[in-house]
Amino acid sequence: MKVLVGIKRVVDHNVRVRAKADGSGADIASAKMSINPFDEHAVEEAVRLKEAGVATEVVVVTAGAANAQDVLRHALALGADRAILVETTDHLNSLASAKVLREIAKREAPQLILIGKQAIDDDAAEVGQMLAALLNVGQATFASTIKIANGKAEVTREIDGGQETVELTLPAVITADLRLNDPRYIKLPNMMMAKKKPLETIAIADLQLNTVSKVATINVAEPPARAVGKMLNSVEELIEVLQAQVKVN
Repeated sequence: MKVLVGIKRVVDHNVRVRAKADGSGADIASAKMSINPFDEHAVEEAVRLKEAGVATEVVVVTAGAANAQDVLRHALALGADRAILVETTDHLNSLASAKVLREIAKREAPQLILIGKQAIDDDAAEVGQMLAALLNVGQATFASTIKIANGKAEVTREIDGGQETVELTLPAVITADLRLNDPRYIKLPNMMMAKKKPLETIAIADLQLNTVSKVATINVAEPPARAVGKMLNSVEELIEVLQAQVKVN
């Protein structure tokens, strides 16, 4: 079984992003970039499926500029077999990203597509769902456990108030939650081996896609600073404040 994993290059989760002075976007010119954390869990799950003998090949794909090779090498160091970079300098919205993944899925014909449930830069949480619709295959989102057997996937997913378990016929798209697994620590030998693994580059023009977004960013601004809090010394004092200022009886 071939597993295709979609990943995204985002600002590292430890970086505090600020808005540009002119409000045209986020200032990430010199920010540290990393693989999207949810996608890292998707890669880890794919590698575990291969190690368990369920999957035979793990292919990772991303869309972006040439420097996006760093997150692909990271995925290869985690254990993926080969990588594909769809090279573009354009900003792709969720639908455009889903279309890119659809074209790669047509070429690779995977039985399972894994992707993080959301990217931490836009938090849209919609690429996986759009991809499943474009491919007309089943989907399970926010997966916390995945079991593959007899051409089907049993997925436990987080929902409001608990969990539910669904069964999908493969091929299918599954989006990964952080609870799915704990990505492994990458050792130096794995990093060296990742440099020798195949990485194919495809120009986005070769996919003949219309990736022009119909959504334009008008302005990006930081939230207003929070008012300074006040420390209270007792519950009685808190009650007095609530009654006097918030009018709580």
